[in-house]
Amino acid sequence: MTLPPVLILGGRSDIGLACAHAFAAKGHPVQLAARNAAALQPEATDLGLRHAVPVSTHEFDVLDTAGHAAFLDALPAAPGIVVCAIGMMGAQEASEIDFAAAAQVMRSNFEAPAAILGLVANRMEALGSGTIVGISSVAGDRGRATNYVYGSAKAGFTAFLSGLRNRLAQTGVHVVTVKPGFVATRMTAGMDLPARLTAQPEELGAAVVTAVIRKRNVIYVRPVWALVMAIIRTIPEPVFKRLKL
Repeated sequence: MTLPPVLILGGRSDIGLACAHAFAAKGHPVQLAARNAAALQPEATDLGLRHAVPVSTHEFDVLDTAGHAAFLDALPAAPGIVVCAIGMMGAQEASEIDFAAAAQVMRSNFEAPAAILGLVANRMEALGSGTIVGISSVAGDRGRATNYVYGSAKAGFTAFLSGLRNRLAQTGVHVVTVKPGFVATRMTAGMDLPARLTAQPEELGAAVVTAVIRKRNVIYVRPVWALVMAIIRTIPEPVFKRLKL
C-alpha cells in the first residue's frame, strides 16, 4: 500500500526532523519545508537512505503568508499528513519592552502557523481526508510571568487547532494537538530542565505518529505533563499571583 506524503513545516527544527524520521520509518514519503531549504539536503539524503523513502525539500517562510497558497500549489504531491513544527520562543524580557519582538513571537507561533494550516484544512476538506498535526505547548495552558508572550501565542494556536478539529469532525479530516512539555532541542539548550519532564525529540516523533494512527485529539508527549498542568490550572488566581513560575 502506498502511504501518503507527510509535509513537515519547520523541517529544520529538531522536532520537525524527529517527526520526519518517525513517519519515514513507517514508509511515508517526506516533504521537508523550511527557509533556506537547499541547506536541508544533507538531512533529506540521510532520511532517504535510512528509511528508503522519497524525500524532497521545499523553500518555505511561514511569515510570508501571502505566499502560502503558491507554496502548497508547488508541492510535488498533495500531502496526506501535515505536521506544523514551527515555533519561536523569543526572550520574554525583550518582548516586555519591544512590541516588535513580541509581535514576532506571536506571529511565529500563532498567526502564521494558523494561516498555513487554515489553507491546508480547506484543501483537505475538499478531498475529504487528511490529518493536521499542530505542535503547540503546555505554555498555552496558563499564562505565567516568565513566558506569557510565547504562552499566549501558543494558547491561541491551541484554541485554533481545537476549533479546526471541531469544524472538520464530520469531513474525514482529523486534527491533532501536541503539547510537548520540555524537549531537549537546540531551542532549550543551556536550560536547566528536569529529566523526568524532558522528552527527547525521537520520543516526541514516535508519540506524534502514534497519535495520528490512533486519531488522538490532544496529547501531552509525557503524560505527567497532563497532571502538572492540571494542577497549575487549578491554582486560585490570588495564590498564583504570588508565585514566580
